[in-house]
Amino acid sequence: MDLVVVGEVWWWRGPSPFHFVSVPAEECAELAEVAPLVSYGWGMVPVTGRVGGTGFTTSLWPRDGGYVVPLKDAVRRAEGVGLGDVVTVHLTVRMPHER
Repeated sequence: MDLVVVGEVWWWRGPSPFHFVSVPAEECAELAEVAPLVSYGWGMVPVTGRVGGTGFTTSLWPRDGGYVVPLKDAVRRAEGVGLGDVVTVHLTVRMPHER
């Protein structure tokens, strides 16, 4: 399953501070259909992603009935992405054992 997510970068300072992009509701509905097949611990959905020319692996985090994409510092630095920027994230859902 491939998705394109466009959204604003936001920061959560919780117990593990991180930058995220929220997945829009329509894409979350699509993810809900495949999540039971690929999800592992805490409802995480493994994905490969790309912002600009920078590829990465991560997992979508469930949050408030939807999902968020964590953006690693290395990805943000490589692409010059900062808090409040609107980015396009290309995602491919993968099986948990795929690397």
